[in-house]
Amino acid sequence: MRVLNYLEFASQLDRSGIGTATDQQRAALATTDVEVVTSPWPESVAAGAASLLRGDGVVRDYDVAHCNLIGPGSLAVARHTNRNDIPLVLHSHVTREDFAESFRGSTAVAPALGRYLKWFYSQADVVLCPSEYTKRTLESYPVDAPIRAISNGVDTDALDGFEDLRDEYRAEYDLDGMTVFTVGNVFERKGLTTFCTLAQETDYDFAWFGPYDTGPHASKKVRYWVEHAPENVTFTGWIDDIRGAFGAGDVYLFATKNENQGIAVLEAMACGKAVVLRDIPVFEEFYTHGHDCLKCSTDAEFRRALDLLARDPDLRRRLGENARETAAEHSLDRVGDRLVETYEDALSGRLTD
Repeated sequence: MRVLNYLEFASQLDRSGIGTATDQQRAALATTDVEVVTSPWPESVAAGAASLLRGDGVVRDYDVAHCNLIGPGSLAVARHTNRNDIPLVLHSHVTREDFAESFRGSTAVAPALGRYLKWFYSQADVVLCPSEYTKRTLESYPVDAPIRAISNGVDTDALDGFEDLRDEYRAEYDLDGMTVFTVGNVFERKGLTTFCTLAQETDYDFAWFGPYDTGPHASKKVRYWVEHAPENVTFTGWIDDIRGAFGAGDVYLFATKNENQGIAVLEAMACGKAVVLRDIPVFEEFYTHGHDCLKCSTDAEFRRALDLLARDPDLRRRLGENARETAAEHSLDRVGDRLVETYEDALSGRLTD
């Protein structure tokens, strides 16, 4: 079986969760018999998309198309597959709910985006999404296509050796004592204000490992907190080796307001870190309060959780050990098996939710 696993604008998305999820799909498929091609055309994206939209066809052949974004390149592939009776898998990494509070103006644009997503995802033979929560969200639009939930998984091999980077990264960012950290793009949706407010109210070092934008696309809150960070908060910007973040940090704090799954949470768990999460619906299906994480709903609860973990290193250790077991349930081997099953069902016409 030859599968097109396509991510348009890949070079611009290498620092994003969508880019990571796509990389992990390809790593998972590398353990199977599926042959993967990553582009429908050998020329430039613009020329290839224009050719598809004109109906001129593509150079590369494939049995199933699996697209990971929602832009013009993916739309061109969707039109080509529909004209040529090729099964189309669309991966829902974007919803109107998780687009809000990301970039400047994103909340205002989100309703219009939702209408587009309803139409676009309905072109698919099957829509994949990373959680049952996201599946319910798409069903509420409603998307007129079967929807299957498949975990993004976690690439544990890519994290090997994170412990060896602890001293280097803690020294580089002047981190001391129990360090509270987050990994990923700096967005208000991901709990930025809560992160900084907790830092103001405590004496722990806080580090946010990930890129941020202070230009015209940045939200007012991102610009404010990056420019007026509390003394005990470090915004590192992009780091070349993400393992350094998981080596340097001690307690992974993720106060996100909306998430489709959260790959970095699984990465922190795979590294045996104690994890503190906002108690939102998507995390109910994956994690258990008091077993592999602590869940909080208010700033006061987050503060009490951090204080408890600071006082009780044994609790940190126990939560981390259980978290590592949870992360193992999201191995790339399992992801690869589920993807192959979906492709085979798409080819045979056996698609159901």
